Amino acid sequence: MASWVLSECGVRPLPRIYPKPRTGAPQAFFNSNNPSKLRISRTDQRFGSSFCSLSDGIININKGRKWVVKVSAPPSSIIEEEENKEAEERGVTEESEFDPAAPPPFKLSDIRAAIPKHCWVKNPWKSMSFVVRDVAIVFGLAAVAAYFNNLLLWPFYWFAQSTMFWALFVLGHDCGHGSFSNNPKLNSVAGHLLHSSILVPYHGWRISHRTHHQNHGHVEIDESWHPLPEKIFKSLDNVTKKLRFTLPFPMLAYPIYLWSRSPGKTGSHYHPDSDLFVPNERKYVITSTVCWTAMVALLAGLSFVFGPLQILKLYGIPYLGFVMWLDLVTYLHHHGHEDKLPWYRGKEWSYLRGGLTTFDRDYGWINNIHHDIGTHVIHHLFPQIPHYNLIEATEAAKPVLGKYYKEPKKSSPIPFYLLGVLVRSLKKDHYVSDTGDIVYYQTDPQLSGSHKS
Repeated sequence: MASWVLSECGVRPLPRIYPKPRTGAPQAFFNSNNPSKLRISRTDQRFGSSFCSLSDGIININKGRKWVVKVSAPPSSIIEEEENKEAEERGVTEESEFDPAAPPPFKLSDIRAAIPKHCWVKNPWKSMSFVVRDVAIVFGLAAVAAYFNNLLLWPFYWFAQSTMFWALFVLGHDCGHGSFSNNPKLNSVAGHLLHSSILVPYHGWRISHRTHHQNHGHVEIDESWHPLPEKIFKSLDNVTKKLRFTLPFPMLAYPIYLWSRSPGKTGSHYHPDSDLFVPNERKYVITSTVCWTAMVALLAGLSFVFGPLQILKLYGIPYLGFVMWLDLVTYLHHHGHEDKLPWYRGKEWSYLRGGLTTFDRDYGWINNIHHDIGTHVIHHLFPQIPHYNLIEATEAAKPVLGKYYKEPKKSSPIPFYLLGVLVRSLKKDHYVSDTGDIVYYQTDPQLSGSHKS
């Protein structure tokens, strides 16, 4: 370690110190009480005529000058505190400058490795137990409502039954992903029964939903609630714009989407020759459309037996409520975050970066009823994980995801706060630029209410 001495000429190296004193050589020793204080007791003519004594912070020079040097070495604890403070300040700076569009420092395989192996195990008996539970509740609610047929009771029934229809959809959704069981036939049968009962064409939806997951976060190729490019947005007439961004109309979009998809895209979930499907999927689409038609016929027959008004109250209004649940949840998992989140196209898009643009939501008491579909990030990245393992898988993945995971706001028992989030998003998230591989939602002043005529 190099040693230096302060002289009237500046800073110069200390002379070499030998183990034994030598004539004409400087003699040095360390103070036993304070080894950091070094005293040089003799002068060496090789280094000039000045005599320097470094002791207790005082340098004496034989020419009559006295220089006082106040050297203060802070304790290590103070240094550590300063370093910790600087690290915290850097952390705040880094957090404030965090860019969610930046390529993440981890890989998909890193997230997968963090998730316990048992989270990937599919238990068909457990999955079927949820089906039995939900179907029993659906029929029980309908029986109670039909029995009492009370005007005050019907609104509670409609809310409860629409929520249960949504729960049935989520279980059929698991069938479509193959997370219901490892048996494709069981998945198909259960999926058709669950989805047909709520007028969803199982295979048609399953295939388009697969497209959504494979291309999530991509402006052009994503299938569900993707942003409109500016050119397409501006080509829409004013009525279409109002319907798309003014409540309650966006929350009734799902049946229309099934028939004709989103603006700028063609095809139908019911037609086997639709652009959504490849030729070898034709037979699956026909099967699902037949099942859907059978359910419509069943409802028509029940209308003759019980009367159209009774079927409207028992099924029609809950179906509309279910559509609202579906549109609300699927929209808010990709929109309405307090931070601006990116959408991608071209070389900037990847499966991982696209998946990280989605986020979780807390639905209070509804979490358990609709099978924890609010744990959406891990579901989007790994749709093979059964819904009953999503919470554990999410907790295990958080340390890897870091700031790329956006912690959901805690909800009251009924998630009324989401209505405010929805309204704010519909006022500002309107379209994205036609150019650029990383884009963000832009706002149409006329739709946001900030336009001044």
